[in-house]
Amino acid sequence: MSDTPPRPEYPRPQLVRAEWLNLNGRWEFELDPGCSGEERGLAGELPYSREILVPFCPESPLSGLGLRDFMPCVWYRRRFRVPEAWSGRSLALHCGAVDYDATVWLNGARVGTHRGGYTPFRLDLTPHLRPGDNTLVLRAVDDTRDPLQPSGKQSPGYTSSGCVYTRTTGLWQTVWLEPLPAAHVESVRFYAQLDAGQVILHARLSGDLTGRSLRVRALAAGEPVGQVELPAHRAVTGVVPLAAVRRWCPADPFLYELELELRSGEQTVDRVESYCGLRAVEISGPRILLNGQPLFQRLVLDQGFYPEGVYTAPSDEALRRDIELAQAAGFNGARLHQKVFEPRFLYWADRLGYLVWGEYADWGLDYSHPAALERVLAEWPTVIERDFNHPSIVGWCPFNETPPTQNPELLRTVYRLTKALDPTRPALDTSGHVHVETEVYDCHSYVQDPAAFAALFAAARSGGEVFRTCPEHDAPYRGQPYLCSEYGGIWWNPGAEDDRSWGYGGTEGRPRSVEEFLARHRGLTEALLFHPGLCGFCYTQLYDVEQEVNGLYTYDRRPKFDMALLRAVNTQRAAMEEEG
Repeated sequence: MSDTPPRPEYPRPQLVRAEWLNLNGRWEFELDPGCSGEERGLAGELPYSREILVPFCPESPLSGLGLRDFMPCVWYRRRFRVPEAWSGRSLALHCGAVDYDATVWLNGARVGTHRGGYTPFRLDLTPHLRPGDNTLVLRAVDDTRDPLQPSGKQSPGYTSSGCVYTRTTGLWQTVWLEPLPAAHVESVRFYAQLDAGQVILHARLSGDLTGRSLRVRALAAGEPVGQVELPAHRAVTGVVPLAAVRRWCPADPFLYELELELRSGEQTVDRVESYCGLRAVEISGPRILLNGQPLFQRLVLDQGFYPEGVYTAPSDEALRRDIELAQAAGFNGARLHQKVFEPRFLYWADRLGYLVWGEYADWGLDYSHPAALERVLAEWPTVIERDFNHPSIVGWCPFNETPPTQNPELLRTVYRLTKALDPTRPALDTSGHVHVETEVYDCHSYVQDPAAFAALFAAARSGGEVFRTCPEHDAPYRGQPYLCSEYGGIWWNPGAEDDRSWGYGGTEGRPRSVEEFLARHRGLTEALLFHPGLCGFCYTQLYDVEQEVNGLYTYDRRPKFDMALLRAVNTQRAAMEEEG
């Protein structure tokens, strides 16, 4: 067996330190159906009965377990040694994501907790370290059927069905250790100012900063193009002017390299690397502009599921390949649907020039419950903070297809919070069904007949009302940028014998030939592309997921069609992109 752990790449591409220790690999594992493990000694040295391959969830084949029933509580344990070279520094434990309530012990001492299945957390292990072997234990409590637990597309039933799929329990992103100096960079946020040719930065620093400074250097293809040195404080704001201005866009996804050094005189106390793209996203009437130009958003729905790893991609290359598959079909971006994707996916979106909408996994939440806001606030602000610097993200969407029974103030509060946390990007309050307050307006429709589908949008061509999915409940349309953010979903699995297969339109509405599929795809897509009132679409979906068979690729990412034919349709010039 290779000594290289699974998913060996550095997991936090926006804040990279040279020294770290990947804890992925074999961990001890134990089921705890009665949630009594702490009382029984599982946080100590009580033997565990299984092993699991982290970071893959126990439901996945790659974990080595493939357990598919509900697991209300699970335990993980592994031992590690701190490298001698890290002596004198504090030790941080990082978990990329744990579904859902996590508690961590080190050498029998409780270190900390975290709630939320989609966001990272960091804990300081230093007070409980000892020489030699250290024992790390993590417990995850997970109840997908709890109406206050956001679960996205994880099935609330025993099996997958329709458009909900295999659950994810416990660890599903990289676990790693990082040594931190007494004074260090906590986080950094970049504001790209394209017109001014500069980057504004907000950095948070920790420790004794007396007499220290923060030096920031920008490089373009390895060549220095800007530098600033600022006095070190808990919060530091500064401007990095750029001698060479090159914008980020899908056709040229150029990224500036950034180096941040916390210095004491001529000595470097802490050093991190990052990057940014120089681009501007703004709303102009009914259009969304990228770098001052209307760009029709040709999006595809990406669920972020994998046959081998469920929520976790089997490799970094698999993340990149999903983007390349979408681009091969003529899409310039995606809705990252009902899941907060791994930072490495966003890294590849930045590198490949792929536009994405960041979304929260809100399904499973009771939107009318008074405590729903507390659960969303436990995660959504962290999502925005984690992903703010990615130029590929061109919009935020905290909710999807919320029902008429929702508490409208939940949506209004989260929408306003989203705009307060990130005023640089457009935002939807909720996608598809029942808008409350939003600067972008969208609809969903899975009408399969192209003529009937086009008729839904006909009135808006002559100044009439736009199509609204739930007009009796929706907030009025006020001229915002308008897009159809779910359509298509064409069922295609000829010859399949599995009667659990599912897609939009039902078994009777399925195309009977490849030619019929392609004609339907063209008709539906052109109804949106050539409509002057629409600024984008999102086709459902990029690949099949388990029983849902309306993907353009199979679940194992084999193409169902000649992608050149789909690309020829999707890349046609849109009416919204025409001058005037």
